[in-house]
Amino acid sequence: MIRHFIHYGIHFALPPLIAWIWYRRSFKTAALILLSGIILDIDHLWANPVFDTGRCSIGFHTLHQWPFIALYILLFGIKQTRIAGLALLIHILADTADCLLMDF
Repeated sequence: MIRHFIHYGIHFALPPLIAWIWYRRSFKTAALILLSGIILDIDHLWANPVFDTGRCSIGFHTLHQWPFIALYILLFGIKQTRIAGLALLIHILADTADCLLMDF
């Protein structure tokens, strides 16, 4: 229960909070961009089964593998793509927390 609360809290509560703190002037746009990081889960569609609560996404799904995570870090480091990179890194943070909490 706590695992799902933390996982989905990071996915859906943290992005608006970050938008409010760091992007207040453009809060709505920033929040939508940060929330759009959930699109990363499109790679679940070619997994079998599509959703498995006992599976760690990090390292399993295509867009959740380390070369892509390095790309998200790179995007975050470039001013023009910083918010998109942050959206993707928030998603990775949520899924990493989920993996770490699997046994709880």
